[in-house]
Amino acid sequence: MSDSAADPKGTGGTGKKPRSPAGSMKLAEIAAIAGVSEATVSRVLNRKYGVAQRTREQVEEALRAVGYERGTKGEVVLILVPGLNEAFFADVCDAIERALSPQSLRAVICPVYPGSVFERDYVEALMDMGIAAAVFLSSSNTMRNSDPVAHQLLESRGIPYISVNGGFADSAVPVVSTDDWQAAELSVAHLYDLGHRRIGLTAGPVGNIPADRRVEGFLNAMDARGLSDAEDLVVRHFYSLEGGRHAADELLSLGVTAIIASSDDMALGAYRAITRRGLRVPEDVSVIGYNDSYMLEFTDPALTSVRQPIERIADFCARTLMTMVQNRPVHTDEVLVEPELRVRASTAVARE
Repeated sequence: MSDSAADPKGTGGTGKKPRSPAGSMKLAEIAAIAGVSEATVSRVLNRKYGVAQRTREQVEEALRAVGYERGTKGEVVLILVPGLNEAFFADVCDAIERALSPQSLRAVICPVYPGSVFERDYVEALMDMGIAAAVFLSSSNTMRNSDPVAHQLLESRGIPYISVNGGFADSAVPVVSTDDWQAAELSVAHLYDLGHRRIGLTAGPVGNIPADRRVEGFLNAMDARGLSDAEDLVVRHFYSLEGGRHAADELLSLGVTAIIASSDDMALGAYRAITRRGLRVPEDVSVIGYNDSYMLEFTDPALTSVRQPIERIADFCARTLMTMVQNRPVHTDEVLVEPELRVRASTAVARE
């Protein structure tokens, strides 16, 4: 008995109609089911821009209706981030995920200590799954002389990646960063206008690219206003509540009337150091944070903070990743996006 006689319906002996391979149906048939043009179907299949989300959903529904399902291989974007405890990183990951979703790309978020073996392990494991691209979000890309293995592994497989808030010195890949020099200028200018002259900075560790840039911007801003002792008013510590508290303690001993912190956690640590000395924010000491989130409205007092432009960062990441996934050329010059000072209740006129 021939195979066709044993299986007259051509089901391959399974009793089920075989799924159409990706290229077996004509674009015209899928377009007719979705009620769109063939060009639109093509754009959806190739994850190109210029298709409204609702239209894209119609095409995806038509593809499912004819039995064509996208696999996860080649659709995953790996995001390497130094934890999600700080609201800023959670917000950026969420924004990138929302920006990628209409293009049928899925974000996998991997919290890692920057430059650690876990970063390399995540890259190795997910690379074998066939990831489409990767994002270094304030990960090893923010550390000078960090272990290059993670991004070199991606390069060895031809997997595109981008960096946020600092790039790798040995790689010509797209980088988008908040302008940390401008962030420092905004903070110093605000406090100077309030009459503060003894302004201190609690900065991140030496060798951390954003921290080094904020220190440079702080010194430039202070020097431009004739405040020449600024180098003595910079204390480096970890980006944490305790790091901010210890750094603020040192600055308070130097008689500062205002503190610029390099993260909101460090700023809240400064709150603790100030109140433990019997002082008040902002009556005795003004405080400015960095990153900004809606939760700062509920601190006591509400924290003035420099906001990183999350939506613009996420949009840049999504558009650039799509261009790279489609093997089209991209600019590799670092793009700096403007921060914004959100003034709340933690800064006031300097005491006389």
